[in-house]
Amino acid sequence: MNEFNRRKFLEGSAGVAAAASLGAGSALFSASAQAQAMTFKPEKGAKLRVLRWSRFVQGDIDAYMANVKKFQEATGVEVRVDNEGWEDVRPKAAVAANTGAGPDIILSTNDDANLYPDKLLDVTDLAEYLGKKYGGWYPAVHQYLRPDGKKWLGLGLGAAGSMIVYRQSMVKAAGFDTFPKDTAGFLALHKALKEKGTPGGYALGNATGDSLWTNWLLWSHGGKLVDKNNKVVIDSPETLKALEYGKELYPNFIPGTLSWLDPNNNKAFLDGQISVTNNGISIYYAAKNSTDPKVKEMAADIQHATYPIGPAGVPTESHLFFNQMVMKYTKYPQAAKEFLRFMMEREQFDNWLIGAGGYIAQPLAAYESSSVWTSDPKHMPYRDCVKNMRPTGYEGRLGYASAGAGADFIVANMVAEAISGSKTPKEAMERAQKRAERYYKV
Repeated sequence: MNEFNRRKFLEGSAGVAAAASLGAGSALFSASAQAQAMTFKPEKGAKLRVLRWSRFVQGDIDAYMANVKKFQEATGVEVRVDNEGWEDVRPKAAVAANTGAGPDIILSTNDDANLYPDKLLDVTDLAEYLGKKYGGWYPAVHQYLRPDGKKWLGLGLGAAGSMIVYRQSMVKAAGFDTFPKDTAGFLALHKALKEKGTPGGYALGNATGDSLWTNWLLWSHGGKLVDKNNKVVIDSPETLKALEYGKELYPNFIPGTLSWLDPNNNKAFLDGQISVTNNGISIYYAAKNSTDPKVKEMAADIQHATYPIGPAGVPTESHLFFNQMVMKYTKYPQAAKEFLRFMMEREQFDNWLIGAGGYIAQPLAAYESSSVWTSDPKHMPYRDCVKNMRPTGYEGRLGYASAGAGADFIVANMVAEAISGSKTPKEAMERAQKRAERYYKV
């Protein structure tokens, strides 16, 4: 966490700390915080179109649409919501930004906002209001959506946590009482699982969410795409160590992970083909709510863990970040900002977090007290995903280059090439270095 973001977060969190000292839960939403008010008056005849990613958890979209209905009833503003897959939202958002026509509000992923910052409506007033009222935005939100430290390009929505999901019985059968907390134990576990016929598996295709485990692999060994000055440094001894480790790990995966996209590991896990993977809470949610007795029974055996710590010696979490962008071309900017304000207020946002069943981790500190995190102990590992995450453009400043490099899956492709043996680690690093330099030289 850089000092600027640490300072801003602590400033914004002071009210939360004071409230928390009075007691847990609703104390985070103190009377003084609730007294703060900001509203935007929608334009006459305003209609809004929202493009967002499709749900992986049904409760997410059900709660979201319930809040949309409340907004329409309160304001009279008609809202149309279109749902698309993660991989489809990005190109559609880019087309809208470049043509100046399309949805008024777009909910997208990672640092897409940095692909076209001049096409987005400045929402600094709204972001600062929400930050002050709800305990401060976490540092990663500042890094993604306020890269210059001044102007907010959009609002944070949260993140789908990419945690370790595993079958406790299978891990124990492989000789491990608890899930390993370091990379050496992680490798040993996967070797043991393969020997037992219950392998693990991790996406190595161009998966927007689940290929983020490759960031962990890189960072856990001290590697990174760029340094603090945005110099590309991925061709490094640290990256080589990460890829050599990956080469030992990969043979223990179930075959086929090179082509896996975001739905594949969910299916493989629920089908009993794999015993461990990385994912949001959606696997557990699907098992717990399944109508198939065998799948429902699996829910009790599912556990969640944080990624092991590697030679870098510190946690290196990478999660799928969600943003909310208002397009500058909108005819109804006031209505759009009022919609986002309404959706982020406690009365709506907390209900949405609960409806999503832990699939979304909050971007604002005050929502750490949401009952969703204590209603089921298996939810808790996902609570602090946004709080603890590194942005995908780590360790540099986010912008056009980081957004482009992320959208081009440079790290994921490098890892896939090196650990599968299609290229040597050195060849994969050199290719990644050249690909990244094309973005960072612009």
